[in-house]
Amino acid sequence: MKRLIRVIILVVGLASIGITSLFIWFQHEVKDTVPLTSPVVVVIEPGMGLTSISKKLVSENVITNPWIFHFAARLTGQSRSLKAGEYRFVPGTNVADILAKLIAHDVIIRFITIPEGLTTDKIIELIMSAEGLIGAPPAYMPEGSLLPETYGYERGQSRAALLSQMTRDRDQLMAELWHTRKNDLPFLNIDEAVVLASIVEKETSIREERQHVASVFINRLKRGMKLQSDPTVIYGLNPSGEGLGRSLRRSELEKATPFNTYLNYGLPPSPICTPGSAALRAVFNPINTLDLYFVADGTGGHVFAETLTEHNRNVAQWRRLKMGLEAN
Repeated sequence: MKRLIRVIILVVGLASIGITSLFIWFQHEVKDTVPLTSPVVVVIEPGMGLTSISKKLVSENVITNPWIFHFAARLTGQSRSLKAGEYRFVPGTNVADILAKLIAHDVIIRFITIPEGLTTDKIIELIMSAEGLIGAPPAYMPEGSLLPETYGYERGQSRAALLSQMTRDRDQLMAELWHTRKNDLPFLNIDEAVVLASIVEKETSIREERQHVASVFINRLKRGMKLQSDPTVIYGLNPSGEGLGRSLRRSELEKATPFNTYLNYGLPPSPICTPGSAALRAVFNPINTLDLYFVADGTGGHVFAETLTEHNRNVAQWRRLKMGLEAN
């Protein structure tokens, strides 16, 4: 009987040693770095279970033993918490790190920059060509309803969701600007403000100049003057946003469209592009001037004037400069 007890104790002791050794080995394997020599990007598709994920990581040479990863996930109770997505794994990573990344949904964030001044159709073209986005955009989005910025997104995110975020960001900014706007501005609502901002956006690419350009158009609106903005005429002739690739002809300035601000008083019926935050802020907070005119100065900016006489001198100076540039 005593001998049997000693045997049982010996067996239990050896089993305990074996289990302890196995546990120490397992911990070592989990914490040991995986054999990566360069960063690897792995896409875990929606619906993949633990076994499929383990095999995927092996096939992408992220790990060598799928069972170590499998059991590590089981033992931590996180086997059902692994999330789909696009992941980047780097040298020095271990199985524990991989599990933590998949649980935390620490995915690659891609970025898309939407330039200011594009039409909505052109923005949607960019969205459609962006790698990693899926699905169709909404059937219709009004001109000027998006906010041009740099946006982050995950692989597999829908185009509709990204466009919806751009709309929400624009609406939030507009609400803030509306409540902090200057008094006595010549537009009745946010929609009219966006129309004016779109004109400012197309008239100047210099951020610091937009408040001055905005003040000119606001002064003209207050006096009941026509805006006489070339970009509005161009949009009326070609709403695609492609432009004309040349200067406007006199016949085009005289062509009747709802966007011809040489013929029509007030604002056009809709925005002519998607204005950025600087142009939007400019129309809500223009600088105080008496200026009613501006013309290019040859350096990318503009020279401003209060009177038509002064403006005509500036135009003549610009034409002389332009002729000199063309001659060279």
